[in-house]
Amino acid sequence: MTLFTRSLCSACQEVKRTFDLAALGVRVEELAPDNPEALAHLAWHELVETAEKTLPILVLNDSTAVTDVAQIKRVLEGMMTRH
Repeated sequence: MTLFTRSLCSACQEVKRTFDLAALGVRVEELAPDNPEALAHLAWHELVETAEKTLPILVLNDSTAVTDVAQIKRVLEGMMTRH
């Protein structure tokens, strides 16, 4: 799974503070001008337009995307109970 974030996004920072993403196996990709690989990965998932409107975006292993922060938290909390 991949979590797309931006450094100045308060919801992104909240998710990163609340969960040990590395322990859950979630890769964090920071969208920034100096990180073209993250933008390319976002484009591969066809989520550039979505990222212009809302972040964070959690891409699940089946390539579906979760954009609602509360839903992202529920997915991550569910993963914690399985670990």
